[in-house]
Amino acid sequence: MRFPEACIEDIDIASRRGLDRRNTMALAEGEWLKAHENLILTGQTGTGKSWLACAFGRHAVRLDQSVLYVRMPRLLEDLALARLDGRFPRLMDKLVRVNLLILDDWGTHSLSDQQRFYLFEIVEERYRRKSTLITAQVPVAKWHELIGDPTIADAILDRIIHNAHRTSLEGESMRKQKGQPHLTDNETPENNLT
Repeated sequence: MRFPEACIEDIDIASRRGLDRRNTMALAEGEWLKAHENLILTGQTGTGKSWLACAFGRHAVRLDQSVLYVRMPRLLEDLALARLDGRFPRLMDKLVRVNLLILDDWGTHSLSDQQRFYLFEIVEERYRRKSTLITAQVPVAKWHELIGDPTIADAILDRIIHNAHRTSLEGESMRKQKGQPHLTDNETPENNLT
């Protein structure tokens, strides 16, 4: 996972990101995983979507659930390569069988016809059988146009959204808030040469 140290107990609910304490704690109990429901985390860059996804993923492992974390751009590349080198059936089986599939960075670019097909196959096979956690900068309302083909977009989104818990994160970038000063930030009076 991208953030192997992320854990449910360290979620900062106090910061103004739009996290509801009761909802977050209910998700931490893991009933959504047992019910094969989905979780969608949206928000601007740096609001903590990927970190939260990893925290929920690690918690799912503690609940004896198998978890696979993938970034969408990398997944789409891997699927295309797997189609060429004969690994496609094994890779699809892995994506379909895992209890929790985390798709990070959903919607960073539009999809080709082949990518739409791959995505449809994954969500169709997982629907009501396994849980999927999706992170995206793009609001859910714009996912239809990102997917492209209206018929396939309807089919994909119908299987993802209608049984999903949704959280929209707000606020400034957490990276900006927690960032270290740059080595080139020499704003002390003795460094001013004017």
